[in-house]
Order: sequence, then C-alpha cells, then structure tokens
Amino acid sequence: MSEAARIETTVEVAEPRATLKFLPRGLSELKLIPVIAMVMIIGTFVHDAFFTRANLVNVLQQSSELSVLVIAEALILIAGKFDLSIESVVGVAPMVAAWLVSPILIGGSGFDLHPGVALLVMFLIGALVGAINGFMVARLKINAFMATLGMLILLRGITIGVTNGKTMFDLPEAFLFLGNARLLGVPASVWLAGLLYLVVGLFLRYHRFGRSVYAVGGSPEAARAAGIRVERVVMIVFIIGGVLAALAGLMLTGRLASVLSGQGQNMIFTVFAASVIGGISLNGGKGSVLGALTGVLLLGIIANILTLSQIEAYWINAAFGGIILAALVITRITTGEEQDA
Repeated sequence: MSEAARIETTVEVAEPRATLKFLPRGLSELKLIPVIAMVMIIGTFVHDAFFTRANLVNVLQQSSELSVLVIAEALILIAGKFDLSIESVVGVAPMVAAWLVSPILIGGSGFDLHPGVALLVMFLIGALVGAINGFMVARLKINAFMATLGMLILLRGITIGVTNGKTMFDLPEAFLFLGNARLLGVPASVWLAGLLYLVVGLFLRYHRFGRSVYAVGGSPEAARAAGIRVERVVMIVFIIGGVLAALAGLMLTGRLASVLSGQGQNMIFTVFAASVIGGISLNGGKGSVLGALTGVLLLGIIANILTLSQIEAYWINAAFGGIILAALVITRITTGEEQDA
C-alpha cells in the first residue's frame, strides 16, 4: 500500500474526530461570524470611534501577532498535543536577536552582529525550542503540560537574564519593518498574518502531511498502523510552532519598536481562548485555522470595545476567561464531546 493510500485510510478511520476541513460542508468553522457581526454592532453604540477605518485597522494590527501565535498552537492542538511555552518564545527569540545587535550602553552584547544574521538566529531559537519540546513529548513521552510549562519558565528567566530586565530599543530597521511598513494603508503584519492563514489552511486541507496531522491527532494508533510516523509528525508541528512564535515576537517588536523583558507574558491564555472558541478541539484531530481566526477576531474586537469604554485590563482578562468557559460548556452540550486534554 502506498503512503498516500495509507494516509487516506487513516483519515477515514479518524473521521469522527477529524472532520473539520479548511472549507467543509456547511462552513461550520464560520459559526462565529454572526457573533462577530453582533459584537461590532454593539461597538458602534458603545463608542463613536469604534467603526472607523483607523480603529478597525488598529484592531487587525494588534491581533496580527496573536493570530500567528494561534496558528502555531492550532497546529499542535490538531496533532493532539499542546505547547505552553510559545508565549515565552515570543519574548526570548527577539530579545536575544536584539541583544546581539545592540551596544553594551543600552544592555546589548556589543557584538554589533548584522541584523539579518541576528534575525536568522531568532528563528533558529524558535526552531530549537520547538525541537526540544517535540523531542521531550514525542520521543521521551513526557507529559506535554509539564514539559512545556518547564520550558516556559526557563525561557522567561532567560529573557529577563539576558539584559537584566531592561527594555531593548533603538533597534535596526529590519526589526521594525513589520510594524512600520504598510501596503494599501494596511500594516504589513496584517497582510502577513492573512497570508499565513491562507497557506496553512490550504496546507492542512490538501497536503499529505497536513492530512497526517489530523490523522495523528484523531487516532495516533490508527495513524501508526497506516504507516504514518507519528513521532516525526509531532516533532515537526512543534518545530513549526516555535518558528511561528518567533515570527509573532518579531511582529510584536515591530509594533512596539522595542523588546520588553516581559514580552509575550500571559499571551498563552488568549491563544487558548481564541483556539477553543474557534472550534479547535483540545482532544486533537479536529479544528481549522479559519475557525481559529474567527476566534482571534472576536477576542480582538471585544478587547477593543472594552478598551474604548475605559474598562480596566483585568476585567478584559476576566471577560476572556468567561468566554473560554462558555465555549467549553456550549461545546460539551451541543456536541457531547469531552475535553480530556
């Protein structure tokens, strides 16, 4: 039996948990669109500035780095695992890169490394973290929660330790491009996030490896029986997740024109919120990046409305927590699916 046929067989076996495609029948991943429309209507009554082009573009830009991080987590969740440490990669990868190009006077290394080389190092750090996480989870069979939680804490300490908690600023233009450049009046980071959603969505739907990711998340035993190298698939999605997290860190750095010592902190909660309400199953094998995108947009719009209403940040976080709980309860009632992860 050919590898393609094996994958087809595996996908069929895992069909009860791997049914959500990039463009499935009924477009079920767009179920949040009416909710988004309703929230936007409410926003127009809450504040006059909400439904303006400048504010809506601002919402998209502020959501762009979260969008990329959600893609990273969605890939890992669909494969049946999860990664808590990607929020720390958002901080440590660009922080090390900035440290390599900055002078000692502002807390840098004084190496004066070429910005292009430093950015390459940044992506290599993301890939290395993903590879280590993937090895611990897929090869050593360490619990994903404990392995990635430990990595999160380790990387957070490294981020602060590299510069003694200082903010890195006065960065090269290459670090700021995604935050400053615009195309047709829209930030480059927004276009990049949109392109990634399109590419990854089509990849998961049509590419053989993308179908393997669903198969592994749906039923690892069936996938292995069909000849899919389960451990390799898990390793690859963790590596891709690390690289995308580094990219999200670069996008955030460009928007802020600096790298903060606490950059990325607590983003993982919003990432899981967007993933869950966007239809990504915590059990693996089910979900789509398009559905996850609607989750990102909904949270971004809600956060913007609450900010315009001058609501304190802790109430915004509380709202996100409530949204997660509501999404889990609704999913349990409507589908009967248990979230065991």
